[in-house]
Parts: sequence; structure tokens; C-alpha cells
Amino acid sequence: MTSVPTPIPSRTQFVLEGIKHRILTGQLTPGQALVETELAAQFGVSKTPVREALKTLAGTGLVVMSQYKGVTVRMVDADMAREVYDVRLLLEPEALRRSVRRGVPWDAASDALTRADEATDTAERSLANREFHRALYVPCGNPLLGRMLDEVRDQAALVSAVAWAADPSWEREAAEHREILRLALDGDADGAAAALYAHIASFVERAFPGAREEQQAQ
Repeated sequence: MTSVPTPIPSRTQFVLEGIKHRILTGQLTPGQALVETELAAQFGVSKTPVREALKTLAGTGLVVMSQYKGVTVRMVDADMAREVYDVRLLLEPEALRRSVRRGVPWDAASDALTRADEATDTAERSLANREFHRALYVPCGNPLLGRMLDEVRDQAALVSAVAWAADPSWEREAAEHREILRLALDGDADGAAAALYAHIASFVERAFPGAREEQQAQ
């Protein structure tokens, strides 16, 4: 008999989404301590939903729980970037190829690009960027493949947030996104997949050169 996942209580979900948003938009930085009492006061809740939210975030790889250091935002280095982007390079272009071959509409991806172009701050642009990539792989026709990419989505966004803080490259990536979408709209499955692969690979190579070198050596 298949077990049904226990739903997350609404207060825990509220806190979870709030902390995640702050991490992925750079308001909480890698290595920063996450103190339960402080977060509880900020969100107007008891420590219990904060504790449960932090446990969930630890499971997704966004925070680290240590017996000695407590809970901190996960540090980003070349090793982490290599692991996350290796998964993306293996799975995301293939998912896009399948989406294109299925002839799906690209309204969601187009809307995400528009939101990114009209964004007034880094947080809005980052969230729109994540939605664009998700709009490429979710319609692939394989729900498991989509869920696997969803699992690394937050970690990839954390890597991106750190890289953008050091070297903003929004305009270049926006141009690459438009080209990927153009190829998808033209029905060029292989071309869109190749452009997406190059887009992901060039980003991690620019941001974490050591990660790309290690990946090529394997």
C-alpha cells in the first residue's frame, strides 16, 4: 500500500517559503546563521514551524544543520556547483528536447522572459529566471524527470544568486534565453537542447571555473 505524504502545516509552509525566498534572492547569504528565535519573531510564529521549515530546507540542500554550528545557509563552492550543474546538464536539455517534440505551447516561458525583462530588482529577476527554466522542462511528458529537476532547482538558484552577486550577467543570459525560446517556438528540438546545454555550461564555467575543469576531467 502506497503511503500518502503528510501535508506540511500552513504556518510551517509560510515560514518555509519565506526563508527560501530570502535565501534564493540573496537576503540570507551562504554561511549565515539561521536562529530559530530570531526567525520566529520575524515571521510572527512560534519556534515549532521554524524548526520544521528548517528541517525541510535541510532536506532540499539549501541549509545545513550542524550539532556545533547550528543551522546555516549552505555554502556555495566549485564542488557544489559541479554537482548541481552536472545534473542539470545531463537532464535539462533532454527534457527540453522532449517538450519541443511534443509541440507544447510556450506561453509560460514567454511570460517568464517578460517578467525578467520588466523586473525592478534582482529578486524579481531571479524568480522569473527560475520560472523560465522550469517552463522548459515541466512539459516534457515525464513527470519523474520534471520532479528530478525540481529537486535541484533550488540549489541551482542558490549557486546563481552567489554568482550574480559577484558578477551580474543578466543581459547575456537574457539573450541566451530568448534564443532558446526562439528555437523551441520554431520546433527545433535538437537546436533548443544544444542552446540550453551551452547556456548552462557557459554559466557555471564563468562563475566557477574550477567546477567546469573538474567536470571535464571526469
